[in-house]
Amino acid sequence: MDLQLRDKRALVTGSSSGIGRAIAIGLAGEGVAVVVHGRDGERARATADVIVTAGGAAAVVVGDLSDEAAATRVAAEATAAFGGLDILVNNAGAAYDAGWTGATTADWSALYEANVATAVRLILALTPPMRAAGWGRVIQLGSAANSYPLPVRAAYSAAKAALTNLTVGLAKELAGTGITSNTVSPGPTLTEGFREFAGVFARSHGLDDADAAIRMLIDGPLASPAARLTTPAEIAALVAFVASPLGASINGANLRIDGGLIPTVN
Repeated sequence: MDLQLRDKRALVTGSSSGIGRAIAIGLAGEGVAVVVHGRDGERARATADVIVTAGGAAAVVVGDLSDEAAATRVAAEATAAFGGLDILVNNAGAAYDAGWTGATTADWSALYEANVATAVRLILALTPPMRAAGWGRVIQLGSAANSYPLPVRAAYSAAKAALTNLTVGLAKELAGTGITSNTVSPGPTLTEGFREFAGVFARSHGLDDADAAIRMLIDGPLASPAARLTTPAEIAALVAFVASPLGASINGANLRIDGGLIPTVN
């Protein structure tokens, strides 16, 4: 299927690794010129190199989006890289396990800053040119924790829920402009980071290796009708469709891609 994305331009935040990296590479494979973002220039350039080696177009911007000045600079440099942006994928974020008793109010504020305010900064900077052009896509990366909060990640769950709420409000704000706003919410995903977690889990539970730990998790606390973990490439494919002209009627939506992990109707 031709997603009609050739010659579109995208900024994917937090795309030096994991899900963001897969999204950047996936969009580039559809003909999108991609601005790769991260806080580590070497890792961001490694993602861009993969895209360029495969025949795609990529540029790199580096900066901490929780810093107002750095975020402004990232938006300006990303816009300049290919003469404008059509797609913004707000993937950058942070999480940690502290629960209710281990997190301070400052921790809650920090996670809100990392997961919500960073996205807001780029939305405010980059949607006005999209309005002028009459076309654009804004996609937030949410989480299964949006609607199924995890006590061990209480502050993170609340921040991701706020991001999903923000998405709907933005869709209403941008009504009639040609810009859509959506959230893509993955469940547990087989990233390098998850495999590292599984290795720790294996050692603490007397298992042979990470694969055994992953199987135990899938059969236990991460059980879903799909009986498997989501892959980054699958998330990238969904993001590409939502970002495409073919996704014009997907707006204000929270699209779960979690194998049916979350037991809700929507």
